[in-house]
Amino acid sequence: MPSLAANLLRAQIALLNPLINALDITKMRKLQEALGKLQQKTLSNKVDFFDVPEIRSSWAIPENKANDGCFIYLHGGSYTAGGENYAKGFGGTLADNISSPVLCVDYSLAPETPFPLGLYDAVLAYKTALEDYIPQKIALIGESAGGGLCFALLQKLRELNIPLPKCTIVISPWMDLTMENIDPPDVESDLLLNKQCLLFSAKCYAEDESLSNPLISPIFGDLKGFPDTLIFAGSDEILLNDSVRLNEKLLELGVNSTLHMEEGLWHAYVLYGLPESKKAINIIKTFFTEQIIG
Repeated sequence: MPSLAANLLRAQIALLNPLINALDITKMRKLQEALGKLQQKTLSNKVDFFDVPEIRSSWAIPENKANDGCFIYLHGGSYTAGGENYAKGFGGTLADNISSPVLCVDYSLAPETPFPLGLYDAVLAYKTALEDYIPQKIALIGESAGGGLCFALLQKLRELNIPLPKCTIVISPWMDLTMENIDPPDVESDLLLNKQCLLFSAKCYAEDESLSNPLISPIFGDLKGFPDTLIFAGSDEILLNDSVRLNEKLLELGVNSTLHMEEGLWHAYVLYGLPESKKAINIIKTFFTEQIIG
């Protein structure tokens, strides 16, 4: 059963939903950047940010740094929104809670810079992390589009013969941009997303490429031999089936994978500061400690 805080926030989101869905790309980007800046303010005495302009990314370094591992964070935003400050928002929160550095990646966005430029940015960010960390000390993490990009990145790294990171954590990952395998009940229950807007963003990102290209929709790729994976999803989101399919496919291929599905919660609920969000962060911390710290 959702917490009282989750139920109250659900009601507020439901009221704002028509306004959110009416936002164009420019306004959505401004909203996400504002949210990211607000999160950074709450972290001002806990996390320092160091820009890496060559790859348009920033390291979030916690004051309480307590281990020798790191995260590479790929933000959500349907491949059309989210930017530097938005990435720093949750990236900084993650750094503070896990006591580990986080490379917050500001990858290229569509429609101005469609596929594969965002993926190339993620590869460059990973190569940058490899300058200071061995692969066994790196964890990938991403939500929504960033979650899908994590698995596109893993495929691209393997193609380039670059060692894969130790583990992967994805939150409500967007794994199938064709949107052909969603369940009707998930469409009806989603507070934030709708199929029409997602398909618009998918086509902006893919441009002339097929939406079933495995580097665009990673669920169609070869995921065999991938790192241990932790997946989070809410029961009330349009992309729930993406998480379920991903978990099932990984397990079928012999990859260690665990899906945490929170009943009554929505898309990317882990980012909302709820009791359920804090529970998820604690699970991430335990997973990271077991995988990276040993």
